[in-house]
Amino acid sequence: METSTKPPDLLAYTDSLLTWVSGRGRILIVVHDNPDPDSLASAMALRHFFAVKLNREAVIAFSGMIGRSENLAMAKLLQIPLTPLPLIDLKSFQVVCLLDTQPGTGNNSLPAGTRTDIVIDHHPMREFSAACRWVDIRPDYGTTATILYEYLKVQGVSIGTKMATALFYAIKSETQDLGREARRADRDAYLDLFPLANKTLLNSITRPSLPREYFISLHSALEHAALYGNVLVASLKGIQFPEVVAELADLLVRLEGTETVLCLGHYSAELVLSIRTSNEEINAGELIRKLVAGIGSAGGHGMMAGGKIDLSDNSEEAIRELENLLTERLLAEMKISDPKPVPLVP
Repeated sequence: METSTKPPDLLAYTDSLLTWVSGRGRILIVVHDNPDPDSLASAMALRHFFAVKLNREAVIAFSGMIGRSENLAMAKLLQIPLTPLPLIDLKSFQVVCLLDTQPGTGNNSLPAGTRTDIVIDHHPMREFSAACRWVDIRPDYGTTATILYEYLKVQGVSIGTKMATALFYAIKSETQDLGREARRADRDAYLDLFPLANKTLLNSITRPSLPREYFISLHSALEHAALYGNVLVASLKGIQFPEVVAELADLLVRLEGTETVLCLGHYSAELVLSIRTSNEEINAGELIRKLVAGIGSAGGHGMMAGGKIDLSDNSEEAIRELENLLTERLLAEMKISDPKPVPLVP
């Protein structure tokens, strides 16, 4: 069983947290690179939490980019205030929070050694998190947004339409409408928030216009996808935004007869990878960490995981060799002894 640090008395815990924060200066909330709806909604909720309870305005910072159309629509329509982390002077903040990520995971851009005071996440506990002052990590929850919803609820903080829409959409997208790794707490939050969410905004977020680059990546994924029994590996080649790798992994895992998907894409000086599985006996987080062992960083949990590898050589040949290595490691872990690739699209 993965370690959970859920406070036994959430009201007392959040009271103490608020008292501690109130005695300090500026507040910084950092989410993981290329933030998804769960991290965006969680940051929006924690910022609202501090604003209502302490009359303090926290700054939300991120690195990378927001490229996926749904995520862009969410940030814009719900007016989530975001600041690029490179523009932040870390020394001017006395409270540093990490949401939907943890110190030393490789998927956030906080410089190594930066003091982190508050960590709230639903991914498995990482080594460096134990040294932080306030740690609420619940791997048995489907989303970080659910945890933040409980903070607002237990403290009696009002939840307006845009906040409800953000939290609801985060749970909806992260758990695929409660069908993927959702627990009772996620279901309760989802049902509580649904009546409060703005359905017109939800429709605009879930069905945004898609850029041409999305279809270029989709074409590349289909063209370079290979089946190894019930495992599929797809290379998107060069990509315009990192999130498209996970987005297409979500699509390809729906292929009939396929249980596990590895998607790969080359962005800037990184190889981005994403794993999705429909087999509940496979831990995608553990699997992807084995794939990148010694060459990259990765994280995740039951049925979904992601990672990246810094590229010292951007040549097509070097990237192809790296993708072949990752494929070999995946097939070895999946115990596919006679790997004969079959093109997805003949």
